[in-house]
Amino acid sequence: MSKNRSLLKTVNKKRINYLYLLPFSIAFFTFTVLPVLYSIFLGFCNYNVLEPPQFTLFNNYTKMFFEDSIFMTALINTLVMAVITGPIGYVISFLLAWLINELNPKVRSLYVLFFYAPSISGNLFMIWKIIFSDDANGYLNSLLLYLGVIDENIYWLSDTKYMMTVCVLATLWMSMGTGFLSFVAGLQGIDRSLLEAGSIDGIRNRWQELWYVVLPSMRPQLLFGAVMSISSAVSIGSVTESLCGMPSTDYAVHTLVNHMTDYGYTRFEMGYAMKFMRIILLCLTAAFNLAGYIAGILLIAATIAFNRTMTGCSYIYPLIPFDKKMLKRKLLRVRLPHGNEK
Repeated sequence: MSKNRSLLKTVNKKRINYLYLLPFSIAFFTFTVLPVLYSIFLGFCNYNVLEPPQFTLFNNYTKMFFEDSIFMTALINTLVMAVITGPIGYVISFLLAWLINELNPKVRSLYVLFFYAPSISGNLFMIWKIIFSDDANGYLNSLLLYLGVIDENIYWLSDTKYMMTVCVLATLWMSMGTGFLSFVAGLQGIDRSLLEAGSIDGIRNRWQELWYVVLPSMRPQLLFGAVMSISSAVSIGSVTESLCGMPSTDYAVHTLVNHMTDYGYTRFEMGYAMKFMRIILLCLTAAFNLAGYIAGILLIAATIAFNRTMTGCSYIYPLIPFDKKMLKRKLLRVRLPHGNEK
């Protein structure tokens, strides 16, 4: 009772602070907590968008593990891509940020822009489709034919022997995103006096400086980079779909995100699709605790944001892509035009 009273006193004393937090709390509960809870409910239902959800208990899970053979293929492909692109992309991002940090500020800004640009350029990774095109017009096939290395075209994007490699390369190229920027910012924020103190205490080379001074000083940035790396590694489905199509040849690069998109937005089996979202969220949370949970929430949000409705618009249009006029029409009541108005 004493603890509850002290808690109530604290809340009452700082009630103004909690009132400032109230709008964010309501928005967070409405747009994050409620959708997650509703997706959990839909995972136990047969729901096709057009009809009300029908509660079927574990029917979706039985179908997923014992009847859906493509699910295991998608799961294995996702794990393989995530294990390769996640850690490698994370390490490459940090090492490049560490090396760039030692350059002249003007040169450093150019390098940061050069490495960060692919991650903010939308479908810029489609350049890989031109490079690895299956016909003779593809840059790589054209070069190899010209040099006499091959006698006929290599089907990079439709032959199961090469599809995984191409998708992994494209994903690694796109991995210099927000995590890379956080590493650069964290390196620039390290107190120079710590480096000087380390050299006095016996640090003899740059690797010791990295291990004993730099990494401990960048824990928040490293954690944030890990979350972004996990999220991007698991959400590799957009790259595979754009390069190799959906479904890909023999489902060679079919991922859980592709499988979820197929059931949710093509077959309209939303209950089955929500189950995939929840399985991904639970697996990430079990493996990486809070970082995995945050990555799973970001993945779900990205899936909703970048998939499209039957009309071709984003599910969160006009926010993404932003349309000021349409957003105003949705938020504010406007006068409808009459028949005699031009």
